[in-house]
Amino acid sequence: MPQGHTFHIPVMGTGFTIDTPVKVAKYGIHSVISLVDDTLIEQMRQYYCGVIGEAYTPITKHDEDYRARRITAYLNLLDRIVKMEFAKVRSAAFEPNSEITKYFEMLPSRSRLKQEYKKMLSVTDPAAKRKMQENLRGQMKCGRIDVNIMTKLDRINFTPDKKELPPEFTDALAAFRGYAQSTLESAIVFSAGFNRHLYSYIEKFEDFYANASGFIKKKIILKVSDFRSSITQGKFLAKKGLWVSEYRVESGLNCGGHAFSSAGVLMGPILEEFKNKRKELVASLHELYNKALALSNRKTFDQPHPLTFTAQGGVGTTREHEMLLNTYDVDSVGWGTPFLLVPEAVNVDEETLRRLAAAGEEDLFLSGSSPLGIPFNNLRNATSEEEKRRRIAAGCPGSSCVKGHLAINTEFAGMPICTASREYQRQKTNNIDATVPDESKRKILKDLVMEKACICHELGNGVLLKLGIVKDPSKAPVAVCPGPNLAYFSKIVTLAEMIDHIYGRINLLNEKIRPHMYMKELQMNLDAFFAEVKLNCVLSDANRVKYLQEFRDNLQQGIAYYQHFFAQLAHDAESVRDQALEELRNFEARLDAFIAEHAELFPPVASVANCAV
Repeated sequence: MPQGHTFHIPVMGTGFTIDTPVKVAKYGIHSVISLVDDTLIEQMRQYYCGVIGEAYTPITKHDEDYRARRITAYLNLLDRIVKMEFAKVRSAAFEPNSEITKYFEMLPSRSRLKQEYKKMLSVTDPAAKRKMQENLRGQMKCGRIDVNIMTKLDRINFTPDKKELPPEFTDALAAFRGYAQSTLESAIVFSAGFNRHLYSYIEKFEDFYANASGFIKKKIILKVSDFRSSITQGKFLAKKGLWVSEYRVESGLNCGGHAFSSAGVLMGPILEEFKNKRKELVASLHELYNKALALSNRKTFDQPHPLTFTAQGGVGTTREHEMLLNTYDVDSVGWGTPFLLVPEAVNVDEETLRRLAAAGEEDLFLSGSSPLGIPFNNLRNATSEEEKRRRIAAGCPGSSCVKGHLAINTEFAGMPICTASREYQRQKTNNIDATVPDESKRKILKDLVMEKACICHELGNGVLLKLGIVKDPSKAPVAVCPGPNLAYFSKIVTLAEMIDHIYGRINLLNEKIRPHMYMKELQMNLDAFFAEVKLNCVLSDANRVKYLQEFRDNLQQGIAYYQHFFAQLAHDAESVRDQALEELRNFEARLDAFIAEHAELFPPVASVANCAV
């Protein structure tokens, strides 16, 4: 039986959850902030210093190690604020609508703490009631201020005279150092893959090692989308005496932000593998971990440290929430996109909030906007997308590169540049015009280039507009990255209302027919597979054929898994079961027909010639 909440708020963009801990940690809710944009982080530090009346001393780009120092200073500030706010909640009176009452009322019914709270309410003896209240206060826990580093964002940095700085000043390492040197007792989430350079750097910081009693001040969370990479990364860290405290499994496509398709490996089979191999994984990591500790003359541990498993991506109902907790034994479920409609928890400017609330399925799409070349969940009428289309129509594609966190492309001579920048798009489209004779292929390639947008800067504009740090919306186009789940939520709601929805106390879904999260994920993977095959037929890339065959195999295996999964649902989920099984029959038929249409691409003989599109 859990003591507290069974959900967490994942990182959303660079700015949407940049101060979410200030809003929700006092209620025992964990949330995650992004460490990508140190300029935004510095602006937020200045803002919150003003809010609490604390003196603000700027850390400028001319200061040594400014990126790490900005992050440390902001995280320390948040740590102080959250601790102060939590102390106020814990000392409040148990009376209607008080902060401490809100803390307990929002807990799930299955929470042991919630059950003790309910017992306290029924007690009439004043002395016994006060004793129970003090016992409840002692058991309250503050939510964590977790942070996220997207490991692929590891730009090399340079001095003003364009000399390369040492490796520890890359974006990822500097951001990590900023967190490592902070006062936080929390966790860092590594997402987007394996970065050996970054992971090796962790060894330099004592907070990531267990002390003699087994306590780890700063924990490691790996956000993953398959079991194989999880165990590879976990073993790499264990061999350094570093313990992974959580595996956070995220749906590859049915999520917000960047989408990693994992070649059609679906969330259900991934979670099943984690459940079946959980003990094996913990045991293998513990053995390697102890060996590493012994080699470095550190204390070893007879029992593994706690290792939790969580899941996120596309969850929208309490039935799905409970399914993940009970079927796969996960410890917490991440709810991201629906919180974009909760101003109490997440920062979204008023205009973007209005557009998000009105968004339907047709307004949410998987775009090519990210300069990283990774599919990016997007809102079709986001002001950032509108501004991008306006520039293309005016014959001036590309953005000014304001912050340069994605300036990592070295295709052309000179300093690394961002593929969303005007300079890159000018050079690249000119190169395509000069080297690609086929007009239709040339148009496709140029469209792919011009689709890139400045997300590293524009994902932060929403919070700047909401807090009044930037006044003019025309000078701050907002990029936003909701998952497709947003289509089924249309109300702007309070924090308490969203939590009541999560725990099944109310229903916030709109009247649109919403498929089960697994069916939505499968649909997105099928669409991605069809698009990849069709694009490959135009580009004739023989190197991609093996990948496409693997994608096809994984989809077929995933459909078979879901057919068995939904067939086993209990009687009280009969309508969900029947709808899902019907959708699976349709998906299977579509996939089979598509494969037959493109038979020349698949075993036993692979060919990219004469593809039908």
